[in-house]
Amino acid sequence: MLDYLRKRFTSHIRGRSRRRARLVSKDGRCNIEFGNVEQSRFVFLIDIWTTILDLRWRYKMTIFISAFLGSWFLFGLLWYVVAYIHKDLPEFNPSINHTPCVENINGLTSAFLFSLETQVTIGYGFRCVTEQCATAIFLLIFQSILGVIINSFMCGAILAKISRSKNRAKTITFSKNAVISKRGGKLCLLIRVANLRKSLLIGSHIYGKLLKTTITPEGETIILDQVNIEFVVDAGNENLFFISPLTIYHIIDKNSPFFHMAAETILQQDFELVVFLDGTVEATSATCQVRTSYIPEEVLWGYRFAPIVSKTKEGKYRVDFQNFSKTVAVETPHCAFCLYNEKEAKAKEKKGYDNPGFVLSEVSETSDTKM
Repeated sequence: MLDYLRKRFTSHIRGRSRRRARLVSKDGRCNIEFGNVEQSRFVFLIDIWTTILDLRWRYKMTIFISAFLGSWFLFGLLWYVVAYIHKDLPEFNPSINHTPCVENINGLTSAFLFSLETQVTIGYGFRCVTEQCATAIFLLIFQSILGVIINSFMCGAILAKISRSKNRAKTITFSKNAVISKRGGKLCLLIRVANLRKSLLIGSHIYGKLLKTTITPEGETIILDQVNIEFVVDAGNENLFFISPLTIYHIIDKNSPFFHMAAETILQQDFELVVFLDGTVEATSATCQVRTSYIPEEVLWGYRFAPIVSKTKEGKYRVDFQNFSKTVAVETPHCAFCLYNEKEAKAKEKKGYDNPGFVLSEVSETSDTKM
């Protein structure tokens, strides 16, 4: 009993360590960190639009609020300075015939309110600029132009953040596990993918990358070496009719990196299978990429996916997502090499072979018999 618990605990710790080391999480986020970057972080300000779009919502809303409040307060100070220089404030005791630059600015608070009214074009009419000061007219024009720029940039950033294709990618889901079983007489690695919306992804393309550590003949160790994994769908891997869940599969042949793996050794392997789905969103025509990954513990050898699509009595097709990641054990060869050897052996049994050294010698028969 103690040995069993110790083995379970060891396998659990190993599984946790492997999960922490994965490059791509199940929801598609990349677990990578850049260090000792020689370029200054100010280079990100050159592409300020992309930088703003990549920010999280809490930082974006902080910048959004700070941009408006900061500009209102800054121009409020400038309007207060204009009124102070022109001696329009009550503490200067202006005469009855005195014409101020801005009507009804009595302090910093009223200057801030006038700045807000000017920039957002509210225009209550209680405070207004007169023709007395050219400085005030110039400041009014400058704030109006700058206000339009701030409104366009910040509102455009919020709209672009909402309509980004990342949100569409969240409605594409992959099965929790990948399975290995026979399909069409061949050993295949199968993954199920589903579109949770009725709108299609146009021009969808599915492919994969196997990430592993390799050592070259020269002795160089390459971490995260990428090997292409070709996936196939029964209807073809281009221009998928992605309205119902699809099962994509990779044929494990002699050119596959899974060819030398077996059911007993796959958990001892160190790899990460990253699957990509590229397509164009039908509603917005924006490109979209969905990705997920599988580690050896998430690849089940000798299983297939349970049926998920059925037809009701009313003639409608029903998709039961309760069975989306459910698997069923099936009889499967424990390695691809054994399957191909078995096929070759059966093929040789059906064939005949000529022996060039074989010579048929005729024997004369005698009818003499002795009694």
